[in-house]
Amino acid sequence: MDDLTDADYEALSNLRHALRQFMDFSASAAHEEGLPAQQHQALLAIKGHHGEESMSVGLLAERLLIAPHSATELVGRLVAAGYVSRTVDPNDKRRHTLALTEKAEAVLKRLTAIHLSEIREMAPRLIAILHGFQDGVEPNGRANIGSQKSNPFETWMSNVKSR
Repeated sequence: MDDLTDADYEALSNLRHALRQFMDFSASAAHEEGLPAQQHQALLAIKGHHGEESMSVGLLAERLLIAPHSATELVGRLVAAGYVSRTVDPNDKRRHTLALTEKAEAVLKRLTAIHLSEIREMAPRLIAILHGFQDGVEPNGRANIGSQKSNPFETWMSNVKSR
């Protein structure tokens, strides 16, 4: 910890700035569709869940890093707006499973398309920043992108690009 450099701080600052830019873009895009950012995140979490058990309010809370009672309130708003259906799990009457409605599917499709486009645009910058953390940072504080090591983010991005 004693050997942190100005370049380390700059690299971390650059990463946080890029992430904030994306989150601002995401919130604005959701708002244009009439959704608060948290509701968009919830719809995406439900759509993206492919676990062995169905998406539940509890799993949604875990995925969004919120308290279960907050997830319950969020799901209530999504149900009221016609984005989510909630059914009692026949195996556990205390558990509610969640599914997207056609309305949610349509909104989410539009939002996902523009998000993937934005990610593709931001990818080179994010990859350079992440390589800087993986490989170290050059003395001028810029990411050292000379290494061709396998990067999980690059693998994910290549999968996104191939869709």
